[in-house]
Amino acid sequence: MGYKNVEFPVDTLFLVTGGAGFIGSNLAEAILEMGYRVRVLDNFLTGKRENIQGFEQNERFEFIEGDIRDIDICQRACAGIDYVLHHAALGSVPRSIEDPATSNDINIGGALNMMIAARDCKVKKFVYASSSSVYGDHPELPKVEHKIGKPLSPYAITKKVNELYARNFFELYGLKTIGLRYFNVFGKRQDPHSIYAAVIPIFVKNLLKNEASKINGDGLQSRDFTYIDNVVEANLKACLAKDEACGEVYNVAYGGRAFLIDLYNSICELMGKKIEPVYGPERAGDIKHSNADISKAKLMLDYEPEIDTFEGLKRSIEWYKNYL
Repeated sequence: MGYKNVEFPVDTLFLVTGGAGFIGSNLAEAILEMGYRVRVLDNFLTGKRENIQGFEQNERFEFIEGDIRDIDICQRACAGIDYVLHHAALGSVPRSIEDPATSNDINIGGALNMMIAARDCKVKKFVYASSSSVYGDHPELPKVEHKIGKPLSPYAITKKVNELYARNFFELYGLKTIGLRYFNVFGKRQDPHSIYAAVIPIFVKNLLKNEASKINGDGLQSRDFTYIDNVVEANLKACLAKDEACGEVYNVAYGGRAFLIDLYNSICELMGKKIEPVYGPERAGDIKHSNADISKAKLMLDYEPEIDTFEGLKRSIEWYKNYL
């Protein structure tokens, strides 16, 4: 993997917020495998203890149970940290539509607390998770960073506000921020049981039980599905990016495009199943088509995703077969 060639000083200490979640736990695992130290901050609102149980005996692993809405916890978590990888958030477009206030408090208030703490503790880089949802109703494909439309959900608004704050903190305080706009990340530890679960773990879970899956809409919506190892690479390379890369946001994806029905059929083929999906109404707040231009990340972050969607699906299915 590309990230395994990234090198830091031996005593480097990372902070992964939301480190018991899907993306965060994969980041923590990669950092430990590379021989560096990692501190995880999580309140288990959506993260799972089981995601970090395999790290607890590692002397380079440290855990703080706490909430990013508490500024004192954020200050404690950032003390002595070299690089912050900020992934604590309340995800899901539907959840934000149902409860915009909590999404706002965590995703905006909590992120602001983390930036203040990172500034005060003089961290080297503050790398944070943004989302392709910020592109909203802008119709152009592929998506390029400087062309965004009207946000279609409270979640999208929270992520756009994160980007505005991060740019502001870079310009006002010199906090070296880098935002990563994720496109439909998938892979091991992505929860298939949540009512807000993403489509790939839902499809795999249902097919393992020989059950049909529901597709919201006609199945012709398209996404740039991004395997988790590519996201790990983007985070670690962002930590070492030059100063001119800071204060900016970058698309993190594979740079492909898959229609939902084709994705479902590919998973069926890989699993040796022939089960037709059922179709339901389109989901409020969803973007119809999403496909990333990743040239900016390639140029400024040296991002070179190695795992395509099909290979990522094979790896994910094997993990779910052992997990479910």
